[in-house]
Amino acid sequence: MEHDQHEQDSPSSSSLNSGIPVAPSLSSALQDIDLPEEQQIVSKRIVYISALAVLVAFLSGFIAQGLMSLIYFFTNIFFYHTLSFSSSSPANNSLGLLVIVIPVIGGFIVGLMARYGSKGIRGHGIPEAMETILINESRIPARLTFLKPISAAISIGTGGPFGAEGPIIATGGALGSLLGQLLKTTAHERKILLAAGAAAGMAATFGSPVSAVILAVELLLFEFRPRSIIPVALAAATATGVRMALVGSAPVFAMTELHQPNGLALSLYICLGAFIGVASVAVTRIVYAVEDFFEKLPIHWMWWPMLGGIVVGIIGYFAPHTFGVGYDNIEQILSGSMTLQVLFFLCLMKFISWSVSLGSGTSGGTLAPLFTIGGALGGALGTLAAVNFPWMGIDPRVAALVGMAAMFSGASRALLASVVFAFETTLQPLGLLPLLGGCTASFLVSLMMMKNSIMTEKIARRGIRVPQEYAADFLDQLQVKDFAAKNVYSLSAADTLASVRKWISSGAKGTTHQGFPVLDEQQHLTGVLTRRDILDKTQNAEEQIGSLIKRTPVAVYDDCSLREAADHMVRHSVGRLPVISRENPALVVGIITRSDILSAHNQRLGETLNSSSGIISAMINRRKK
Repeated sequence: MEHDQHEQDSPSSSSLNSGIPVAPSLSSALQDIDLPEEQQIVSKRIVYISALAVLVAFLSGFIAQGLMSLIYFFTNIFFYHTLSFSSSSPANNSLGLLVIVIPVIGGFIVGLMARYGSKGIRGHGIPEAMETILINESRIPARLTFLKPISAAISIGTGGPFGAEGPIIATGGALGSLLGQLLKTTAHERKILLAAGAAAGMAATFGSPVSAVILAVELLLFEFRPRSIIPVALAAATATGVRMALVGSAPVFAMTELHQPNGLALSLYICLGAFIGVASVAVTRIVYAVEDFFEKLPIHWMWWPMLGGIVVGIIGYFAPHTFGVGYDNIEQILSGSMTLQVLFFLCLMKFISWSVSLGSGTSGGTLAPLFTIGGALGGALGTLAAVNFPWMGIDPRVAALVGMAAMFSGASRALLASVVFAFETTLQPLGLLPLLGGCTASFLVSLMMMKNSIMTEKIARRGIRVPQEYAADFLDQLQVKDFAAKNVYSLSAADTLASVRKWISSGAKGTTHQGFPVLDEQQHLTGVLTRRDILDKTQNAEEQIGSLIKRTPVAVYDDCSLREAADHMVRHSVGRLPVISRENPALVVGIITRSDILSAHNQRLGETLNSSSGIISAMINRRKK
């Protein structure tokens, strides 16, 4: 309960005080008062967490290359019957109709691993990591650290139409979470380590450290603060360094030099991005419709990956390039070497194979398939425009690049990560402007047409609310002194409970307050009593009210933020705080309650809803008086 009047006359009792007491000794006035700790942007602890993040990234860099080698190993075994870790594509197999069986075998193995190992290996990794952060304090079971990459390697190595980046991101995140659990870390620190491992996994796969950091911010951290960004950025840089040492620094998707687009072409690229945004919504809805279909099947979910494998195998027989990670497909799409018919065919076949396989609950990633589908669709539309309307200045390669990034932007809602990723993996600066326009258009269309993204739909269906906007804390921008009640009615610790009750029953001004600071003989704050404390009939009426104080007084400085005050209230389970002047800590200059803090949101709502600023200003000015 809070007081509901702030401007009152002083009580008539001489032992009751209205106004501001000043203590003779500032040090003694503060020694027994619990005040909020001074907030720091970063602390020495961040160095320790950053060192752990770098360690996770270093290991993730080797794990990423190890997983790729493991995928090639299973590819060589199943498609070429050889024991080799050398790079190979399942598209070049000569198995004929037997190729249909291979994805089914892979689905059977993954189903067994999910049933008897861990159900957490199902899916593409990022939604599961988001769920772990939001509801499980970033605690990922240790067994997922090795079950996820092995299951993904088997799934992709037997023809699964997935990218390796999703499992690598999930494995890096699991490694960071595991390290955080083994050591003494907080839930927030484990979240940082999980995000650092995930960013390291992406950076180690594509050599894209900046987009990896942005992706972590947009999809995992749910914040943009130095204490989070620093470890994640160091992890992404470290993992990229490991990748450079192992495989070189060449861009993953090399492109020939692009040319600066004219105004008309730029406008068309933005329109293309909007169209791809519609396609990304359709892709997301179809993927989850397929998943819903499997949920209705009258068989155990362990067998679903086998059924998905049948579709993957049949499509792979007619379109071998839909098998596996398909990074070579993306490179060819961006080079402009594919014909119009091949682009449309690849786009359609990859989408069917990937959506059915993913919906069946097998293990694999979404980034590469989305890039392939979006790039092929954008490249096909760009080729159509370039052939039929050459005066527009459309470059099919730029259209493919925009399509690739816009598909991921619309499906995942990771706008900035999509733009920067396309640049980092191609190193084509002239593509940045079309990318920014196209990805933003896709992002806008997706937001308007779909409530959740491909990353959040699954966990949203489980009743988990995922943050979609990251704004500066409104309460952190306002000071206590602007919202606290200024005219404080305090009680003397030496006064008897009977006299205070008599004053309250008189109905005099100030008696309707729900909380009163209590001062000792030196006018030092000793605590706060509520009306409930004072009117409690079990207390001896002749007892001095100072004896009713059972806890260290809790207060707040006048220049603290409302966020600090709110946190201090929650930390100590109180509903009101005396306000002390930082310049003269013996000075109780006001009292702030929960309702005062809630009233501050009137200003935020007014700014958002364009409400009358006069009403809000009047409320704020009333608090200042």
